[in-house]
Amino acid sequence: MRAMSSSFAEAQDAFFADYFRLYPIHATEAGNHEHDHEWPDLTDAGRAERLSWLADARAKLDALDGLTRDEEIDRRVLAAQVDALRFDEEELDELSWSPIVYSYLVGGGLFGLLSREFAPLADRLTSAAGRMEGIPSVLAAARHNLTSGRGRPVSRFHAEKAIATMPGVGDLCGTAVEMANASGVTDRLRARVHTTAEAAAAAVDAFTEWLSEVLLPTVDGDFRLGRDLYERKFHHMLKATITPDELERRAANAYAEVRTEMHRLARELWPTWVGGEAMPSDDDVLTRRVLDAIAADHPRADDLLDYCRAENERIEAFIRERDLVGLAEEPLKIIWTPPFLRAFGGAMLIPPGPLDSGLDSFFAITPPPDDWTDEQVESMLRENNARQLRLLTIHEAVPGHYLQLAWSNRCDSLPRSVFGSGVFAEGWAVYVTQVMMDVGYGSDDPALMLVHWKFFLRAITNTLMDIRIHAGSMTEEEAMTLMVEGGFQERSEASEKWSRARLSSTQLCEYFLGFTEMTELEQEERRRRRDDFAWRPFLESVLSHGTPPMPVIRDILYGD
Repeated sequence: MRAMSSSFAEAQDAFFADYFRLYPIHATEAGNHEHDHEWPDLTDAGRAERLSWLADARAKLDALDGLTRDEEIDRRVLAAQVDALRFDEEELDELSWSPIVYSYLVGGGLFGLLSREFAPLADRLTSAAGRMEGIPSVLAAARHNLTSGRGRPVSRFHAEKAIATMPGVGDLCGTAVEMANASGVTDRLRARVHTTAEAAAAAVDAFTEWLSEVLLPTVDGDFRLGRDLYERKFHHMLKATITPDELERRAANAYAEVRTEMHRLARELWPTWVGGEAMPSDDDVLTRRVLDAIAADHPRADDLLDYCRAENERIEAFIRERDLVGLAEEPLKIIWTPPFLRAFGGAMLIPPGPLDSGLDSFFAITPPPDDWTDEQVESMLRENNARQLRLLTIHEAVPGHYLQLAWSNRCDSLPRSVFGSGVFAEGWAVYVTQVMMDVGYGSDDPALMLVHWKFFLRAITNTLMDIRIHAGSMTEEEAMTLMVEGGFQERSEASEKWSRARLSSTQLCEYFLGFTEMTELEQEERRRRRDDFAWRPFLESVLSHGTPPMPVIRDILYGD
């Protein structure tokens, strides 16, 4: 543990004590369990208290002097986080116009308590009971906020998605009841969980009905942020040193380059995957035809988890053989995505917080919805074909998100660990997939490289869509054309991404932006090391400092 001056240590302790108190869901996610029974105060008074604290915290951070280099970097991270939180509360204010925020907030507040064994079951159920008792008040505040008329009009699309996902929160209440029925739980606690879960589930049902029958018929707000608000969010959330316009330009150039390489590879693969049939003159038609043949090789829907578990073992063996990077011993479970998170689609890594290091990480895969047709399910499985799942496992598990966050949770800088940068995390996962290709992973399977470029092309189209939707006027038809015709995606995947892009402004830029900046770090390392460049020292140097914003990791590594 690195030494800190007493003044900075005291300031940091005071900062996190207040932060965890005012943002108790984030506290649970970080592994601080002092407020596991509480919700954030979502009333006007609670919002005013948070804004007052943020202003005071910023002034105190600015007043610190005589700091070491490490302390100055940590102060920089804290100050940027304070500015982002102020923007979130004061300008973005999603609580007043994005109903799905409440699905994420309430679902996340329960899921973290029920899914991780950071404390005895009785302690976690006691906290869950406390939170379930507070759900009616949280949802009452939600109704007030969504009808307050402050700021932006309520987004109709976000309301529709909240209606679809809120029942997953009720399912979590049922999970708490099932857990309370286990042996070792006292009758008194079991009765409390049953009572609070019943009331909480009823409140969720009533809120969902209110969203559907009262709010939805009255709202028609746009899901687009608009250029001005989008550019401010881009700055605060991504800590980007370039503008959205510059990132869009880079993504457009990469889009053309990657597609050209895919066309070349598809021509080489045509005889193997299509046979003696004459090649089409249209490069896109040719590439799609080869990808379609490759996509036919996929597991059944019920076998997705087992396939990824087996592939993860193969990947780890490859990394050990190549001595590419140090692996983690922290437990990883590959699970179906919890229902309340399925509106976000696809796959995701749900890690323990830095103060809960050593607990389970969850590589979550979203199954086909129950109401999908056979044709829709097949389309999804073709997108998530055998080779795509190999790449997805690299991205989400090893050496992607799971490994990176396991390393991050060992970092002795609390600010860099707790306030993890999505650009760093997503950029690492995209970048290290390219590294795996560069060092020969799957070199015996040329079709894997074509699918890899398709996967990377998804990061590029994500960026183009995000900017053009929220800072422009991209339509669904234009987005689907970009993804399906330009990016060779299956229509089901593209449809889900169109939904996600409307829900998650700026987040879809993290992949390509982070990849670009990670690649620049490698280029700088190669310039400095020349013939002495080695993968393992470089990759571990990037991993060893938490999950800081990209300008910060560059300063840490090359600030001289």
